[in-house]
Amino acid sequence: MAPLALAPGAGPPYSLEKMTDFVAVWDVALSDGVHKIEFEHGTTTGKRVVYIDGKEEIRKEWMFKLVGKETFYVGASKTKATINIDAISGFAYEYTLEINGKSLKKYMENRSKTTNTWVMNLDGEDFRVVLEKDTMDVWCNGKKMETAGEFVDDGTETHFSVGNHDCYIKAVSSGKRKEGIIHTLIVDNREIPEILK
Repeated sequence: MAPLALAPGAGPPYSLEKMTDFVAVWDVALSDGVHKIEFEHGTTTGKRVVYIDGKEEIRKEWMFKLVGKETFYVGASKTKATINIDAISGFAYEYTLEINGKSLKKYMENRSKTTNTWVMNLDGEDFRVVLEKDTMDVWCNGKKMETAGEFVDDGTETHFSVGNHDCYIKAVSSGKRKEGIIHTLIVDNREIPEILK
């Protein structure tokens, strides 16, 4: 039987150099976008590597203590993030992500109360608009927008532009104490539905 011939430049479907110790991946939605956090933990080598959006942020080799924390910052607003490494039994480990000192789940629950997010397509391009209700900052595709606030008869309007499109976020009272203020994104005089939380 003849040996298997590979096409020039082709190699095996895997490479020992490419093998990694990825143990956790999280998607974190911040005002400037959704960031992917990946964590490698080599339990035999003591290696710890944190990647944010595919870019290496932290690399530590030969860590003899296999449990602990890695703290770093994510996004344009430099939001504090910490990966906790805990032993659960023998050589099994649990990896949890905290954002601003809260578990990712708690942070996202709180964030859904303090922000509104809309996704839209304009001129064939996707845009993600985020309103931070506490500061009234508006973010679009990772950039903090220049805005102009205006009082109107039934509330306020926060005006900004996306390309050559006129946009504003209208804030009106719901009339119900539990609901509070309702924020609506209007682009070219058309209401954009908010993404569900």
